[in-house]
Amino acid sequence: MQSTNVSRLLFLQKKTRESSFMNDLSLNKSKAIYWASGIVSICGIIFEVLFGAAGSYLLGDGVKQYTLTISLFLTGMGIGAAVSEKVTKNLILSFVWIEYAIGILGGFSIFILFGVTAFLSSGMDAFFLYFITLVVGALTGVELPILIRKANEIGITVQKSTAKVLFSDYAGGLIGGLLFVYLLRPQFGLVKTAFLVAIINVVVALWVLYYFKSEIKHYRRHAISGLIILFVLTLGVLFGEKTAFLFEQKLYQDPIIYHTQTDYQQVILTKEQGDLRLFLDGQLQFSSDDEYRYHETLVHTAVATADNPQNILILGGGDGLALRELQKYEQIETMTLVDLDPIVTDLGKHHHELTVLNNHAFEDERVKIVNKDAFQYMKEDDTFYDIILVDLPDPNNESLNKLYTLEFYQLLRNHLLPGGSMMVQATSPTFATEVYWSINETIKATELYTENFHVDIPSFGDWGFVLAKREPISLEDVDISVDTKFLTNEVLEGLTAFGKDIDEKMIDSKGMPIEPEVNTLIHPTLIEKYERAWKSY
Repeated sequence: MQSTNVSRLLFLQKKTRESSFMNDLSLNKSKAIYWASGIVSICGIIFEVLFGAAGSYLLGDGVKQYTLTISLFLTGMGIGAAVSEKVTKNLILSFVWIEYAIGILGGFSIFILFGVTAFLSSGMDAFFLYFITLVVGALTGVELPILIRKANEIGITVQKSTAKVLFSDYAGGLIGGLLFVYLLRPQFGLVKTAFLVAIINVVVALWVLYYFKSEIKHYRRHAISGLIILFVLTLGVLFGEKTAFLFEQKLYQDPIIYHTQTDYQQVILTKEQGDLRLFLDGQLQFSSDDEYRYHETLVHTAVATADNPQNILILGGGDGLALRELQKYEQIETMTLVDLDPIVTDLGKHHHELTVLNNHAFEDERVKIVNKDAFQYMKEDDTFYDIILVDLPDPNNESLNKLYTLEFYQLLRNHLLPGGSMMVQATSPTFATEVYWSINETIKATELYTENFHVDIPSFGDWGFVLAKREPISLEDVDISVDTKFLTNEVLEGLTAFGKDIDEKMIDSKGMPIEPEVNTLIHPTLIEKYERAWKSY
């Protein structure tokens, strides 16, 4: 009898140990699933914002591109979640091959996008970007339902497994966004980031494959496939950016001599037969062959119409070319240049090609450089200026649009001394007529008086400026007293004449008058007008 009881006790202990082992095994497998879900969620959010950033750079209008790519990615996730119901065989193996697919498609996505942009017709780049966004989104949408079902299969309740996987997903999304903004994009750029994130997807797949290898037939075959994909993606990290750079070179007419991705934009310098050109996010900022026409009109018009030009504020102009023109005036006491991107001002200070062009303008002791957002600077600054030069890029996205709003021009007016002059670059009145006159109307809405100018710049075309003052403007006594290549008193007066097809009396296709609109932060009408106007050029 005693022997029987001992046997039963040993049997129960064995069962208890087996049960405990199985529980531990289930717990470890469930933890592996939660970790995998968190990591692939980080990768998913990075791909999502990566596609938006690529669209913003290559296609313009950041808000539009981020809106479209995020919407398409989420739509793809919804499609993927619905399709996941069809996945019934070996959930782990299905997850592994989904990660392999995301690795291949996501990893090569930006690399191929640059190739499409360089070699195929206009519009194909947008089609490819939106298509790959939808596909990668769909694959991402399959991941979580599969992991939740696998957790249930292990023995975790539906409610508990869903909650934990979704928590890992949402927490991973936050981490992914922060990593992209503060590490991946500024340190590695778009192409290399895509390959690096793809590698993480494949590594997670290989780890999960190894963890559940007892459930996988032909485990080694699947593992070798993953290792081959991992090797190819590693080659992409090492050489993809260099090749994509060759693709990008085809987007520019001249050889690229300087290229970098800053925290704010992509900066490119090209040079061919002495013509130096600066591009910011693909947009031409100047050509050394004719930039003097632009900068002489911007600077000398303002100086000649100001009563006492001593303290000067330049918003933008990190290349130093406006400073070069201001150097010609001995009576100027201070020149404060506010440019958001320190890389651009460092380029203007130190790059040999630029220092020769700007006559080493940053070495002038009167120059003070501030690397800050112009809007924020004007809100915090308590200085008054005799001249304000607004030498900012065109309003082709939300960040730049705020620098063309009523609220911003009101800040500038409040820092402009009586008798002072403000000169604003205001895009092309020929190519974007409604945009130009809307900028003029917005400045007038601050109760400043305005005068309009346009000048032919061969590399840009016809380009417009708006001069603004607190007092009515007269050009009768204006005298351009310094040495110039282009601008004279007679030429300046002629720049105020606009042809009938581009003057303020605009009409639509039905012959009805178009009234220029005031652009505000709450109602930013300028971006849509700008995009519509430049679509044909």
